[in-house]
Amino acid sequence: MSLSRTLTLGGVAAALALIVSSTAPAQAAPGASTAAQDESFSFAVIGDVPYGTDQFARFPAMVSELNEQDDLRFVSHLGDIKAGSARCTDEYFAAIRAQFDRFEAPLVYTPGDNEWVDCHRTNNGSYDPLERLDALRSVFFSNPGKTLGANMPVSVPDAALPENVTFGVQRVAFSVLNVQGSNNSLLPWTGLGMTEPTTAQLQEVAARTAADVEQLERTFADAKATNARAVVVMTQADMFDPFLLAAGAAEHPELVSGFRPIVEALAQGSREFGGEVYLFNGDSHVYNDDAPLAAGSPWLEVYGQDSIDTLHRVTVEGAATSHEWLRVSVQSNSGPGEGVLSWERVPYAAS
Repeated sequence: MSLSRTLTLGGVAAALALIVSSTAPAQAAPGASTAAQDESFSFAVIGDVPYGTDQFARFPAMVSELNEQDDLRFVSHLGDIKAGSARCTDEYFAAIRAQFDRFEAPLVYTPGDNEWVDCHRTNNGSYDPLERLDALRSVFFSNPGKTLGANMPVSVPDAALPENVTFGVQRVAFSVLNVQGSNNSLLPWTGLGMTEPTTAQLQEVAARTAADVEQLERTFADAKATNARAVVVMTQADMFDPFLLAAGAAEHPELVSGFRPIVEALAQGSREFGGEVYLFNGDSHVYNDDAPLAAGSPWLEVYGQDSIDTLHRVTVEGAATSHEWLRVSVQSNSGPGEGVLSWERVPYAAS
């Protein structure tokens, strides 16, 4: 879990700079048959795994089990490749990369806070989180525009963030964003003796958030222009974590200040797009399926938004006690047009 259930109320940046440019989702491969482009398809979503030594030992079997699902178009890992108390070593990153390379389907991975944001913690090794982010990019994103596992071309809207990608499959637009727990990386690096966010930390958050917002804006604009059936957004951070409500996010908006620009872009894009929007996230570990900005939701007050009924959110089960993955099915182009995505929780036999 990103926050380790400990929240700091002060020292949060008041505003984040935004920039504007153009990006576009990857299209279907040239020469793909019309029949193939009309078929239904499935993909898998996992996150917050492996957690701890026992699950790390079982992770190869989990990968093998997913490889046996020959109908998966791709697998998405929503970040947190280690427990929040584990060390952020190069050796561990290399071990996970070796398992990621075993995936027989394309693997779309977005980093979690446990593997860089929270690495300042003493039990993590007291690393500089920005150095660990550079290390992650070197290990897992050395070939921008290509997935891990099997190759599936993806677009990288901002070369400075090779982990942020977009792609399209059968008129469904996918947008994968580096959005982090710990208030999108605004909590102080206490393991390095900091009580306030550093200048370098704030600069990284501002640049990354601007790129995330820009990518969301372009994803929704392109989806509307191309008459996409749905938009799917994937992040590590749970921007609608029930714990944040219990901690008083409505009374203390600084608790979610790092998420606010992302939620605003997600809400505005959903309104302008008008079709179905799906948000998959990890971070809070407990499976959840809801409509976080629907009428009556307490998150409307937290984020100052009008209600949106077309945004569906799914939190995948994760952490050491998790023994499942999520199978997401996408109806064919000739389907009824409602409920474009559906999903089921699948237990690992290996667990």
